[in-house]
Amino acid sequence: MKLIEGTMGKMIYLVQKSEQDTALIQGRTFQRMTNMNYQKAQLPEGAVLAGTTPTMTEETIVPGILANHMAPKGKCGLLVVEEGACRFVWEDDLDNPIDCDPDHPVVIFPERFHHVAVTGPVKLRVEFYSQTQSLGKLDPSAVRPGKDFI
Repeated sequence: MKLIEGTMGKMIYLVQKSEQDTALIQGRTFQRMTNMNYQKAQLPEGAVLAGTTPTMTEETIVPGILANHMAPKGKCGLLVVEEGACRFVWEDDLDNPIDCDPDHPVVIFPERFHHVAVTGPVKLRVEFYSQTQSLGKLDPSAVRPGKDFI
């Protein structure tokens, strides 16, 4: 077992190299960050903020966000975690959920089914952006809970 000391911003952490490969952060044990799946996408160029949900918690999250749905027509989204963490899942890629935390927002591409999975205490919001480029054909039957916030 080897302990490595380091800093992450103002947070002190110790990494325990063992079979379980865990990290000790302020006395709590977490999976190492290398096991996290973060998205590296950015909002499209020219995206303009069109609306945002209120901040929601694991107890107040809009139920439609937890179910299979799409972003509002003609909009892309940005899942922003203010505190805690959650997972974002593309319905056509269920085996690769994306981790989302305050340092790692998720760009929600239009016309692609997805849902959010709450994994513990969290405060989050979804921002919606208009795009300058055409999205092509829109799915008229898609559930779009975000449309109420733009």
